[in-house]
Amino acid sequence: MNISLQRAGAIFVKDYKEFSRNYGLSISLLFPIILALLFRGAGPALGIGPSASGAFAFSLVLNTSFVLLTCLVQACLIAEEKERNTLRSLMMTPATTLEVLIGKGTLVFLMSSVALAFATLIMGYKPASIGAFVAAILLSIILYIVAGMICGLFSKTSLDASLSILPVAFTFTAAPWGTFLEEDYPILKVLDYAPSSQLVHLLAIGKIGFTTGDLLKPLLIILAWTVGLTMVSVVLYQRRLKDE
Repeated sequence: MNISLQRAGAIFVKDYKEFSRNYGLSISLLFPIILALLFRGAGPALGIGPSASGAFAFSLVLNTSFVLLTCLVQACLIAEEKERNTLRSLMMTPATTLEVLIGKGTLVFLMSSVALAFATLIMGYKPASIGAFVAAILLSIILYIVAGMICGLFSKTSLDASLSILPVAFTFTAAPWGTFLEEDYPILKVLDYAPSSQLVHLLAIGKIGFTTGDLLKPLLIILAWTVGLTMVSVVLYQRRLKDE
């Protein structure tokens, strides 16, 4: 499949102009930084050990930011297109499904990357493997972008989009907390395979004594989630394209 960077770039520029005019949505850029400032000193207060507490606090910042910034903004951008009936016009252009998804996801990808980089600096987190850490963050950003696209495709207005991300917030953000109850409720072990829980495991790996397998397992699970949700978003977009 040939991809036209020019068409994808045009979609990106269009989204950037719309986002820059939406001051309410622009505030979401500050969420990761605000959360990082709030949680910077919260590690010891979490009471889960001096080595793991900082990583867990940082994972809370990341997992919450993925929902409040990445997923929310992407869902609202798609919903605004539907609300103005411009998504229908976009579907009628020569742009392919992949070009549309890349064009509409690039803005949120760049914003999330920059905002989370600042949050990482504020938290002072130092990963065991910088390569694995960067890969996990980038994969997670893509995962929540496509999750936001799915929410946006099911929404009719921006308000609907804001509410549609609640299942994502409850499922992914709350998953790491549910794992604490595994001993009492064995069924909750399934939450350990959520991408947010795997990110917690990756961040908690110490700089000494870890193996390649320790790094690969969470990365592969996050990758599987990303590929799966991307396929779902492509199918939903193409189905809507046929409906139009």
